[in-house]
Amino acid sequence: MTHPTRVVIVDDHPMVAEGIEAILESYDDLCVAATLSDGQQIIDRLEELQPDVILMDLNMRGVGGLSATEIILERRPRTRVLILSMHDSPEYISTALSHGAMGYVLKDVPTEEIKRAIDTVMAGGRYLCTGAEGALAPPGSGRGEQLTTREQTILLQLAQGRSNREVALALDISVRTVETHRKNIKRKLGISSTAGLTRYALEHGVLQGTGVNG
Repeated sequence: MTHPTRVVIVDDHPMVAEGIEAILESYDDLCVAATLSDGQQIIDRLEELQPDVILMDLNMRGVGGLSATEIILERRPRTRVLILSMHDSPEYISTALSHGAMGYVLKDVPTEEIKRAIDTVMAGGRYLCTGAEGALAPPGSGRGEQLTTREQTILLQLAQGRSNREVALALDISVRTVETHRKNIKRKLGISSTAGLTRYALEHGVLQGTGVNG
């Protein structure tokens, strides 16, 4: 017997969260483990709730959806994050995908579409709401990708001469996670060496105004 998909809803609009919860609870193969109101709450309760899918609002007080998505995927890489948003612009959608979200759904879509999105990401696919497909970058378009906030933070640390282990300690993440970010940064920037990363950081002002927070 297969277990129901564990879903957590993270949205700071109670009526939206409650409405989605009521809809999802009508499906036998879904279980809403919790409804939370900001990114910090899901980060704090991630191990306790162990969600399969998180429906994440983008703009919330405190820790927003993008930052929360990055931290969640560092800690539980197999968790699927579906962004729930009112914004349908390609910039919002492509940014969400670059932060690791597996899908993007507008809040005003029909009920069945939210269910279809959950089923799609649980099967390992990406789900984009109708009209958002153009935001998907074509395969192999690594050059020119923007660094996420987390990657910028790690680039700053590396450019200051810190080792992977020192960065991991500073940001409270694993050395392996730092190594993965480092590879992604090099791939996105088309840089192969640590010296090259430092040079890039100097040329682009990353080392100036070191108020970048992780």
